[in-house]
Amino acid sequence: MEFSSKLLENLVYNISQLTGIGKRSALRIALEILKKPTEYSKDLSESIREFRDKISYCSQCHNISDEEICEICRNLSRDTSILCIVEDIRDVMAIENTNLYNGLYHVLGGVISPIDGIGPEDLNINNIKNKIQEKSIKEVIFALSATIEADTTNFYIFKIIKDLNLNISVLARGIPVGDQLEYTDEVTLARSIQNRRPYENNFK
Repeated sequence: MEFSSKLLENLVYNISQLTGIGKRSALRIALEILKKPTEYSKDLSESIREFRDKISYCSQCHNISDEEICEICRNLSRDTSILCIVEDIRDVMAIENTNLYNGLYHVLGGVISPIDGIGPEDLNINNIKNKIQEKSIKEVIFALSATIEADTTNFYIFKIIKDLNLNISVLARGIPVGDQLEYTDEVTLARSIQNRRPYENNFK
């Protein structure tokens, strides 16, 4: 791709470093920014800087938060007996949009994937057992995507918590195998939560 401006080329390159954005999409974004008033560019750059400098992760669930403890964990109306284990914050947002889940979350920050060099020690797994015991959790829901890596992660966590006195369930397979949870429509995701089934049934 040839550029008539080095400044444009640099901006397109930086935008295209974001996952899922190719150079053509980056070029469209860059040209759109150019059309906006100068104040927009200043606000955009400031919001990015502030986001990177001030954003943090909830000390309890590892969700992105402006505070040490996120709004979900601080909400006294949540059902603290249920813990939903998800891959990342996009899955929290997807489940919250269904308005059918009112428990707590635990964000892993990814899934076990040896081919990508991601092991259990790279994820937020080590403190799950203590969290379940400290908060007197009665049910754990595995709400990971329908992929081989996610199934491997589910089984790894299951082995850690299986001896605890709690129900362990998994989303119903209304979600197509291989699909990411965040891209599942809200109706399908809502039904998958409502119709969740015991995790042990996976072995039958």
